[in-house]
Amino acid sequence: MDNDALFVAIGAVPGAWLRFRVVNHFEPMLPRKHWGTFGVNLIACFAIGLLVSLEASCGGAAGRTLLLLGTGFLGSFSTFSTWIAELHETLHRQQRREAVLLCGGSVLGGLLAAGAGLAIGGS
Repeated sequence: MDNDALFVAIGAVPGAWLRFRVVNHFEPMLPRKHWGTFGVNLIACFAIGLLVSLEASCGGAAGRTLLLLGTGFLGSFSTFSTWIAELHETLHRQQRREAVLLCGGSVLGGLLAAGAGLAIGGS
């Protein structure tokens, strides 16, 4: 395993663990589990925007930090496949309005969150 892959792997384990803990912690408080995934994905979008912005302000010197925190931690903290599965289940239950809110809110919210992270980071 090369060093870059090791950085990704080291970041992935705590990211996946934290996603599991956060989603399951908030599940009893939310009407449906997919809203926990929605929140985690927005947090990750903000964080990746901030991280990329900070990395750019370092002149690209933080490449391994981006691998560890961006690809590893945030890549396993957020999850597109879980979001798609939950969106599919929502559509299968004929909850079209909720599916549209989940889909539109995730895309628009993700873009806004990433933009906010970039803005705070100075890019």
